[in-house]
Amino acid sequence: MLKGVPALLSPSFLKVLCEMGHGDRIVIADGNFPCESVGRNAIVIRCDGHGVDEILDAVLSVFPLDSFVAKAAFLMQPPEEGAEEPPIWENYRKTIGKYEDLNRLTVISKKEFIEEAGKAYCIVASSEKALYANIMLQKGCV
Repeated sequence: MLKGVPALLSPSFLKVLCEMGHGDRIVIADGNFPCESVGRNAIVIRCDGHGVDEILDAVLSVFPLDSFVAKAAFLMQPPEEGAEEPPIWENYRKTIGKYEDLNRLTVISKKEFIEEAGKAYCIVASSEKALYANIMLQKGCV
């Protein structure tokens, strides 16, 4: 155990976060996201029993967002025409706002999100039940 490090961040999870370099991306995926197939070229970390917001808070407590790009946090837009914003996104804004500038957050299409997730260094599989609750973060420098 370490002081000040969320217990959710296991030794193997911390190792992956430390291995990531500037510009690498991590996806924190909801329970419906195809982590293994989209992440076949990535490291997939299981966080069963935890929701995306809880994982997001733990990750952002140790993980800087990339300050060299305009947007460094990405949400998956629901593909249905005129779909309402997923309610869980408000939780994400509060969590991100504890650590980073909210202007760094943007929404991208489901197609683009899946394509970019396929290039991610790591995909975290959660037990999140909310729909379109996926978020991708781009690592910055300390």
